[in-house]
Amino acid sequence: MPPRRASGLTSLARTLRSRNGRIFYAGSLVAWTGLWAQRVAVGWLAWELAGSPFWLSVVVFADLFPSILVAPIAGAVADRSDRVWLTVASQTVSAVQAFTLAALVVGGAISLPLLILLEVVVGVANAFTQPARQTLIPAIVPREDLPGAVALNALTFNVARFAGPAIAGALIVWAGVVPPILLNAWAYLLAAASLPLLRIAPDERIGHAPMRSLRSEAVEGFRYAAAHPGIGPILLFAALMGVFARPFLELLPAFADSVFGRGAAGLAVLASATGAGALVSGLVLAARGSVRGLTGIGIGAGLAMALGGLVFVATDHFAVGVIGAAGAAAAQIVHGVSIQTLVQGAAEGAMRGRVLALWGIIIRACPAIGALGLGALAEFVGLRGAVITASLACLPVWWWGVGRRRRIAAAMERGLGPKRRGDGQARG
Repeated sequence: MPPRRASGLTSLARTLRSRNGRIFYAGSLVAWTGLWAQRVAVGWLAWELAGSPFWLSVVVFADLFPSILVAPIAGAVADRSDRVWLTVASQTVSAVQAFTLAALVVGGAISLPLLILLEVVVGVANAFTQPARQTLIPAIVPREDLPGAVALNALTFNVARFAGPAIAGALIVWAGVVPPILLNAWAYLLAAASLPLLRIAPDERIGHAPMRSLRSEAVEGFRYAAAHPGIGPILLFAALMGVFARPFLELLPAFADSVFGRGAAGLAVLASATGAGALVSGLVLAARGSVRGLTGIGIGAGLAMALGGLVFVATDHFAVGVIGAAGAAAAQIVHGVSIQTLVQGAAEGAMRGRVLALWGIIIRACPAIGALGLGALAEFVGLRGAVITASLACLPVWWWGVGRRRRIAAAMERGLGPKRRGDGQARG
């Protein structure tokens, strides 16, 4: 067995053997399974209420867009607050939102404006959850295991991404959208209850004592990322790919019903296929174990996302669409894990929350902007034409990234990997 593969699998095993690792990733799996179940249910509910690609994209936008406004402040809060309790609070808000949505649907009081408002609420909550929770990962593993821990985080997300939509699809066909929404509510409550069980050193729970205003610290996060020779360019690349390459995966309800004519059952198949593709690619990347070469892999995966989109809309055959969606999702997780590993390892500890908040903007707000544009364009040229246009726009972005690959790698692919003398021991 090649050394790199052994190193990656050993890192994953060490993380899961630790008490902190088991608590953290079990809670993540529960929460994210509920999240994906509700996301599918909300997409189908929006499609039933509006029957329009544009209004479906507005609902997606309402969930993801708040990151642009909130995430910079959320990152500064995560750097100066108790990250465990901040995560507990934000996950509890998500649970309350899900209970409220379920009650409105059961009572027949749900409407498109109310659905959009509730998606804004959960979008704000998620904007706080993401940087607070992600900053805990380096606190539960030693530095040399960070690539494996980030990959395991992505694997957990994509196991849920496979299971959640499959569960939601079956429940929607059987009993409607309420059961998967309630599943999410209870899942978030359980995940929030598990976080105080983590044993984390006080200096890892809080990045630094408050020194300036939240606004000043948020601005400092932008300046730090922009001035960094690796973090700035790689985040810009990821942002552009998030706008052009990923959004069609956010509009699967419209494709499942109006393009492939498969309804809720087809949506469940497409959503589960994307989860399966992401899971397989995440396993391969996690087993790789090395940070060397991740810059090139992340940039290449951006192009692969665009090619997956082109395959997705190539024909009317549902099987081809499933293959394209799965391929695009597989590339998306390789792209995301590669870049997040590099950014998380390169950022200074006191700046980590703010840098990861910028990453949260990219993975949430950029697809939201792209989905809104894609939905609007689809009203004029159709869903297929919109996806083809967006996918082709990725080509110059990929070429720009290729031209800067070596300089980014030189700044990012250092300080991670084999353990060095003096490094701390595993926690938890």
